[in-house]
Amino acid sequence: MTQKVRKAVLPVAGLGTRFLPATKATPKEMLTVVDKPIIQYVVEEALEAGIEEFVFVTGRGKSAIENHFDKPYELIDMLEKKGKLKELASVTDILPKDTKLFYTRQGAPLGLGHAIYQAKSVIGDEPFAVLLPDDIIYDDSENALSKMIEIHDRTNSNVVLTMDVPKERTQNYGVLDIQNEKVDNGCVKAHGFVEKPAPENAPSTLAVTGRYVFNASIFDEIEKTTPGYGGEIQLTDAMDSLLEKEDFYGYILKGERFDCGDKFGFQQANLYFALKDEFIGPKLKNYIEKISAEKIFTDLKSA
Repeated sequence: MTQKVRKAVLPVAGLGTRFLPATKATPKEMLTVVDKPIIQYVVEEALEAGIEEFVFVTGRGKSAIENHFDKPYELIDMLEKKGKLKELASVTDILPKDTKLFYTRQGAPLGLGHAIYQAKSVIGDEPFAVLLPDDIIYDDSENALSKMIEIHDRTNSNVVLTMDVPKERTQNYGVLDIQNEKVDNGCVKAHGFVEKPAPENAPSTLAVTGRYVFNASIFDEIEKTTPGYGGEIQLTDAMDSLLEKEDFYGYILKGERFDCGDKFGFQQANLYFALKDEFIGPKLKNYIEKISAEKIFTDLKSA
C-alpha cells in the first residue's frame, strides 16, 4: 500500500545575493509579492495539496521565516482590541490548527541535495514533497502538486514537475530524457535527467521545475552522492542514481510559474497577482494604460 504524502521539505538557506541590498537583513523568501511573502504562497500551495508537516531547512539570518509562521500574541492582542478583524485573520489564519512545522539548519552551502538530506530524521521512511521557495506556481483550475501526489499514489514512483521551454533555453535547466514515451494526461515517464544541456544536445524541452515528490529512498542516493558541479551535492545526480532502481515521472505544468529568485520573475509575480487583486487590479490596470503612452515606454523602446 502506498503511503500518503503528508510531509514537505522547503530549502530556505540561500543567501539571496541577487536581491542585495534588500536581502542583507531580510530573507529572500520574506520579500513580498503584493501583500504576502514569497514563502507564504508556497506553503499555501502545499496545504491545498494536503501537506500536514513542513520541514524548513534554514541557515543563518532566517529567523524571520520562523517568526512569520509563529503566533504574534502582542499583535493579535492589539488587533483584537482595535476591532481590526480582517487584519487579525490575515495573521492568525495562515496555517490550519494541526499543521506541524520543523526547522533544521543546513550549516554550510553544500548544494540542494545536501539541504534536502538535512530533513531525513523528520521525514523518516515516508514519501515527501520538496518545494523550492523561489518558484511560485499558480493555476486557478488545478493544484499541480496535488496532481503529482496523485501520480505517486497511483504508481508509487517519484515525480517531478516540468514545463515546456523553448529549445534555446534548455541550457538553463535540468531537462528530462523521455526517449519515445508519450505524454498521457500531462504525465510522462522519465528515462534520465540532463543538467543544463546545450540546445543541440537537449533530449527534450521538458525542464524540471521546483516541485518534486520523492520516496524516502532518495536519501540513500543523496548520502552516496559525491560533490559535483561547484563542489556541491547535486540533487540531479542523486535522482539519476535512483532512476536506475525506481521509476520517475514528469508532470507537465499547465499554469503559471514565477521564478522569484530572479528580479524579472519577481516583478512578473508582483504584477500578475496585483492585477488579480480585486482592489488593486482595476487601479493598476488604469495606471498601466496611462503610462503606456508616456515617455517611460518611449525611452525603453529606444534603449
